[in-house]
Amino acid sequence: MWAEDDLGPGGPPCLESYREPVDGNVYRMYHGTSREAAEKIKLEGFRPSSNGMFGRGVYLSRDLKKASRYPLHLHENQRVIVRVKVNVGRVKKIDCQGHPLQKTWHDHGYDTAWCPPKCGMVPSGLEEDCVWDPRRITVIDVILPNMWAEDDLGPGAPPCLESYREPVDGNVYRMYHGTSREAAAKIKREGFRPSSDGMLGRGVYLSRDLKKASRYPLELPENQRVVLRVKVNVGKVKRIDRQFHPLQKTWHDHGYDTAWCPPNCGMVPSGLEEDCVWDPRRITIIGEIFPQQ
Repeated sequence: MWAEDDLGPGGPPCLESYREPVDGNVYRMYHGTSREAAEKIKLEGFRPSSNGMFGRGVYLSRDLKKASRYPLHLHENQRVIVRVKVNVGRVKKIDCQGHPLQKTWHDHGYDTAWCPPKCGMVPSGLEEDCVWDPRRITVIDVILPNMWAEDDLGPGAPPCLESYREPVDGNVYRMYHGTSREAAAKIKREGFRPSSDGMLGRGVYLSRDLKKASRYPLELPENQRVVLRVKVNVGKVKRIDRQFHPLQKTWHDHGYDTAWCPPNCGMVPSGLEEDCVWDPRRITIIGEIFPQQ
């Protein structure tokens, strides 16, 4: 039910939940709550819990899935996620029950306690953070539930490059392709077949933005769609950022393997990012994402 939007180049980085935060850095995090409580937080700021697994503090997570489970007593459609940026200050890793600083980390000069995923402290196995001073937390906005969400694929997965960042020639990135369930099964058997034409000419149309891919095929209801998760070796990339670009449909003739349309450039009505890959052999399917009920 939950998916992240692209915040653009000014947004705080989305550090994967298994990576240890660096002292003094600013990261994107999430806090699940009720709609009423979210409005109060936006007006008055966060109030630290008086106690919890790490003692006093504001409990957050870098894992959207973790935050989306709270409050546990509310139905999913009654919850929201407050998206925030956090200056973590000095960070203490707390990775076992009974850790000597489990509830006293702040007394030893730390600003944030970090519980890594799958360390045995949290029943779900998902990452958690506790920030002592709420003034370190700035509310960015609120995420409402929708039907599509990405899993955390772990350290071996291809990187999920934010859609506003220009892909680097020769790199491998995670992308998405929305289609019907029947077509997805055929693609898994036979591979992708390039479209003969389109906004960027011939090629396989993909997006690094899950939200964009989840809208297709437009004529099908959401529960009949599936998103194929793929990894792509982009080869040589050409940025096409305006209608009637001189290489809009001829980029491959000039030695490029992928055409990249950045978000909010005026080419796509939704304003979301798009990629066109000439050779389907550059694309490997790594999974499927179904709408969550």
